[in-house]
Amino acid sequence: MILMKLQNIIKIVSAIFGVLAVVFLFRIIGLGDEEIKMAASMGDYGSVTPLVNLAIAILLITVAVTLVFSLAGLASDPKKLKKALISAGLFLAVIGISYGLSTGVETPLKDGEVLSASGSRWVGAGLRAFYILAVVAIGAMVLSGAKRIFNK
Repeated sequence: MILMKLQNIIKIVSAIFGVLAVVFLFRIIGLGDEEIKMAASMGDYGSVTPLVNLAIAILLITVAVTLVFSLAGLASDPKKLKKALISAGLFLAVIGISYGLSTGVETPLKDGEVLSASGSRWVGAGLRAFYILAVVAIGAMVLSGAKRIFNK
């Protein structure tokens, strides 16, 4: 019974968001490219701001609902919760190791701005984390394939 009510609420909210998006889209189409470009060159983004804000709101709601239902599903099973917390901890450990191994240097960018040393360090940490996680994923696939071959 509760699921049916929740499903109806979701349908109504989705329909409202859809109608708003169509209204904002037609407003943008009605203005035309040239007028929007001229307004944007003067710093006026008022014609596209409502559509962008709607997209951000939908994204935030989606993320929040996903987190709530994921955590609710994990809370019902202690084994799943323990596995999820271990995985999250390992991921944070990879990020920490990557950050520790990275160094930061102020870097001039093409547009004339400067990337701070901290920003440079985070970029390096992201790259190192990607490489570490890629190696782990490839290793897991190789081990899984090897197990399958040897268990036959």
